[in-house]
Amino acid sequence: MNALLSPLHQSARQHPKRIALTYYQDGVNQQIDYSTLSQRVIALGEQLIAKGLKKGDRLACIDNNSVELVMLYWACINHQLLFCPLSPRFPANQVLALIELHQLNFLWTGKGFSQLLSEISVSGETSGANTVIPRALTLNFSLIADKTPTPIDHYAPANIILTSGSSGQPKAAVHSLNNHRVSAEGSRSLIALEPGDVWLLSLPLFHIGGLAIINRCAFVGATVALQDRDIGLSVLISQDKITHLSLVSTQLVRLLKEDIDCLKGVKSLLLGGGAISSTLLSQLHDLSINCFTSYGMTEMASQVTTGPANSDGSSGRLLPARELKIIDEKIYVKGETLFLGYLDSQSNGHNQDCKLVRPTDDEGWFFTKDRGYWDDEGKLHILGRIDNMFICGGENLQPEEVEAALKQHPAIEDAIVFAQPDEEFGNLPAAIIKVSDSESALSSSDELTQFLADKIARFKRPRIYYPWPEIESTSLKVSRKRVIEEVLKKTMVQES
Repeated sequence: MNALLSPLHQSARQHPKRIALTYYQDGVNQQIDYSTLSQRVIALGEQLIAKGLKKGDRLACIDNNSVELVMLYWACINHQLLFCPLSPRFPANQVLALIELHQLNFLWTGKGFSQLLSEISVSGETSGANTVIPRALTLNFSLIADKTPTPIDHYAPANIILTSGSSGQPKAAVHSLNNHRVSAEGSRSLIALEPGDVWLLSLPLFHIGGLAIINRCAFVGATVALQDRDIGLSVLISQDKITHLSLVSTQLVRLLKEDIDCLKGVKSLLLGGGAISSTLLSQLHDLSINCFTSYGMTEMASQVTTGPANSDGSSGRLLPARELKIIDEKIYVKGETLFLGYLDSQSNGHNQDCKLVRPTDDEGWFFTKDRGYWDDEGKLHILGRIDNMFICGGENLQPEEVEAALKQHPAIEDAIVFAQPDEEFGNLPAAIIKVSDSESALSSSDELTQFLADKIARFKRPRIYYPWPEIESTSLKVSRKRVIEEVLKKTMVQES
């Protein structure tokens, strides 16, 4: 039967006094239990309907992680509205372009983003008569209802998450609540989560990893802890008694520099963001932290494979209710977590019918555009993105393989390898490296060449090394394209 209570309301029945959310207001820790949150969400949903939103409407939301953003997600779930969080770092013209492309007909912005809202309105008015200008919403998040929640269809479109958009405009991936349920259950098969546990919302809600945390906790009655930007992450972890963490490598590096002992009370650490440096692995091993690495994607509602983080570089084994096959090193996936499809940019945002396009083959397989292989123990190893690969002297070169080798150096925190044109070889590998602040230092590129000698073939070793540029990221993942563009731009200026 498809009609069931949302996990938020179900946990409110089963664990009414369990804490659903912890957050900081004016530096003071606040808590909301499941019963209270449930009724506040019902009151918020009534406001959305009163303001004219109907089943299938698309609500763009711009804010840093906040109580209001979490409440909007669950209120949208209640009424089959499509919740679409956007990065608050996007400039007004980019937000307007996404609103236009994906027909996001309603918009809510959090405190501190009134200026962005004004800029969006001005940009819309000057962009022409056909520009979509969403209706901005003003809402009261403090109201509390006293009503019994109603069952909903867990298989209906529930949210929109924009892909990274590495090639052209980001695609809008649509999931159902059932996608998130199955994803959460698969995660729990390896990473135990129960009422009383506290998962820090350290990833943004416009990223599938952030939304996954919200869903995992609601399905079992665990607590979501919101970050306070004025409180250091290490202090927050100790203060809020965080038991579960999801981080990318760069976040973990900063955290360990702040306070290496703050992780001692953490039960599980889920680490994403590509290959993990040898220095990080060593530190985690010394701390005896239950650390996991995974392979996942937006289209599969987060994790596909998961396993203990170790030096073999694998991404773990396949989780339940997922399928994965590899043909000629190309990875294909399907299963109950596979998204409903990409939002058809030609469909009408005011129409109750959400037109979706799911690019799968006749057997339902989705091509990830990733390369990988299974090892003898049934663990997945990711080789990299197919569209990152280039030819060097007639040989295929996968940048991620070289990057993983470079990250084994104790002084390297991050690395990006790319192709530079060469008359003789067609392309030669170049590397952009971020050096850590530790005592270990790189003396020269010759040292790195020697370091890589027993790790990768000669033709794969970078011929030139560039320092990491100082750029601000608008998303969780580092934009390879932007980092490379900044380095080349700076090189051209220096040579001119």
